[in-house]
Amino acid sequence: MWALLLKYKLTLLGVLLGGIGGFAYYKFIGCASGTCPITSNPYISTLYGMIVGALLLNSFEK
Repeated sequence: MWALLLKYKLTLLGVLLGGIGGFAYYKFIGCASGTCPITSNPYISTLYGMIVGALLLNSFEK
């Protein structure tokens, strides 16, 4: 289990930071009218941030 966590530590860090960033984007910027498909829902915004963070930091792994 620990070997798997250490192997994908950058990807998991990207998931964590991306989730925090996605929720912060929803909370502080968001969409006032509710018509924005990503930023009007905190769950979708957080999930989108997690995916983007994982993909971004995964690109730095060997």
